[in-house]
Amino acid sequence: MSLRPLPGRRSVLRGSLAASAALTLPVAAGAAPALALSGRPRAGWGVQAGDVTTDSGLVWVRSDRPARMIVETAATPSFRNARRRLGPLLGADSDFTGTTRLHGLPAGEQIHYRVLLADPDDPRRTGEPVTGTFRTASATRRDGVRFVWSGDLAGQGWGINPDLGGYRIYRAMAALDPDFFLCSGDNIYADGPLAGSAPLPGGRTWRNVTTEEKAKVAETLAEFRGNFRYNLLDDNLRRFNAQVPSIVQWDDHEVTNNWYPGEILGDARYTEKDVDVLAARARRAFSEYFPISTLRRPSGRVHRVQRHGPLLDVFVLDMRTYRDANSPDAQTADAQGILGREQLEWLKRELARSRAVWKVIAADMPLGLVVPDTTDGEPNFEAVAQGDPGAPLGRELQIAELLRFVKHRRITGTVWLTADVHHTSAQHYDPSRAAFKDFAPFWEFVSGPLNAGAFPASALDGTFGPDRVFVKAPATANVSPADGYQFFGEVDIDGDSGELTVRLREQDGTVLFTKALQPGRVGQ
Repeated sequence: MSLRPLPGRRSVLRGSLAASAALTLPVAAGAAPALALSGRPRAGWGVQAGDVTTDSGLVWVRSDRPARMIVETAATPSFRNARRRLGPLLGADSDFTGTTRLHGLPAGEQIHYRVLLADPDDPRRTGEPVTGTFRTASATRRDGVRFVWSGDLAGQGWGINPDLGGYRIYRAMAALDPDFFLCSGDNIYADGPLAGSAPLPGGRTWRNVTTEEKAKVAETLAEFRGNFRYNLLDDNLRRFNAQVPSIVQWDDHEVTNNWYPGEILGDARYTEKDVDVLAARARRAFSEYFPISTLRRPSGRVHRVQRHGPLLDVFVLDMRTYRDANSPDAQTADAQGILGREQLEWLKRELARSRAVWKVIAADMPLGLVVPDTTDGEPNFEAVAQGDPGAPLGRELQIAELLRFVKHRRITGTVWLTADVHHTSAQHYDPSRAAFKDFAPFWEFVSGPLNAGAFPASALDGTFGPDRVFVKAPATANVSPADGYQFFGEVDIDGDSGELTVRLREQDGTVLFTKALQPGRVGQ
């Protein structure tokens, strides 16, 4: 893997992080760890940081029993002159998880933190500290920004395979030492049980680490929690979490395949058929297992803006919670769309306010790629496009409204990033090729899966004039991670020129496609 040298500000003591993480790794030998309750509290699931800004960030941990969360921060891994913050009491009501917000951090600096878990009845009794690190966003342009993105983890029956070294893709992403990781959804497959093994072409066998909660579709709160906990059995992921903060959104598989509000399931695997009930349980588990700033607010929403200094704003969308029902999507009026009216107006307002050089729109589904939904045997559609290359119909009407707004307000630097379709590609949208022409050209980049089945390239819908300039996808459906086709993307913004470079990479870090975009232009 060929990686360019990294600036000094980006140096991280990975050795000390790995050693610290190894102190409390859960057992990953085919079952969830048996957590003995004697002694002191343990943080066997590692730590995470999320939603980091120029002066703040969130730190997450899970305990093996009731405990008080304590976070110490310092400028160096020696933790000299550390600042201590008392976090919440962790108990059964949150599955012993908790998040502490760190305020007043210096901009553009490496922050070292360690989490201690204290016995609530005797604060002097603390467990072994678990350490992590992250960089706050720079308040100036000179440092630049680098981040990675992908989605789709443990899907289609392909979970943690110890024979392949687990979720190896996280090693390649960590080697780039990004400022953050944007997870574009499908963090779990709550609807995807895992068997102990599965056949592979050529007489080979795939072997999964398994747990009780992954033996069936998730319906109860405990089962959803267990799905999120499953991924943390992988030591690559835990080490990555200790080094790289996250920006997390969700899509359908955090609940069930292709879900929409109000849906009643016909899937015989489920005893609970009401998707709204399942979604409420999934959302609670999702909020417990990721450090997300907006989920701590009364509104509890996933969509938000993450501001990363003067170079970058990330607009995190929720294309699941507010959508209308999946359908043939050919209606000539659609007020609800895929975002809902309130979220669409929020997005327009925040885009217009943004003064960042680049405005990344983090979508959990693609715009011009056709994603069918045949869950109920009907020819419905799951994403925005429905294959009709003519004037906007259905959910396309809402996207057309947004694209028109961006053009007429002369909002520069919009780039769309997504996952969901289990292959990687780059699409350029241009009104000269489109049926709908009242918008400025833009790029959409697709990556993923992280560790899931790979699928052939989706068909394109010509309404917004996409030209697929690059794609890598298998010829057959549900190719396992053992046979490749696992992808992530990298975005690198240069602090001097403001140029934004996108690299689409394979799971070992190999660069497949590169595109450099210039700042300050309306469409390119």
